Amino acid sequence: MAELTYPEVGRTRHGALPGGYHHLRHRYPLPAGSFDTAAEAVLSWRLHRAAGVRMRTTAARATEGVLVTAGLGVGPARIWGPCQVIWSEESPTRAGFGYGSLTGHPERGEEAFVVGREDDGAVWFEVRAFSLPARWFTRAGGPAVRAVQHTYVWWLGRTLRRLCVSR
Repeated sequence: MAELTYPEVGRTRHGALPGGYHHLRHRYPLPAGSFDTAAEAVLSWRLHRAAGVRMRTTAARATEGVLVTAGLGVGPARIWGPCQVIWSEESPTRAGFGYGSLTGHPERGEEAFVVGREDDGAVWFEVRAFSLPARWFTRAGGPAVRAVQHTYVWWLGRTLRRLCVSR
């Protein structure tokens, strides 16, 4: 069984991200009234699949302990990243999960995908992550890897908005 590759488990759920890592945090507004649709898309892996990510999962929903391997890229250039869901949440105002990298992942760290609803009805999607390169190609990629991560997160936000509008 693969193990989590970092000691700061659960730090994407609340509070400050740990020092010594690259941090990523993006928040996107979603259409009013879309909380339930967005929450279901995030928790059921629909968001990732609609964004073009190959998802191999041990369960239909993101709940604590579920193993997931995400594949980014095309054909033989696809890079697989094994992870484990380390926390999940589903309430009337917040839904999402965080997963941590397992041995073999190109990065070492954690990423969270959360949908929230404010008291005024505003709906948002946020991605929070901290990571360091764990494989030779992510170390060699340097700033280009960070650019890919930011583009990926932007694409997830755009995809979730599209899913919410087409509901």
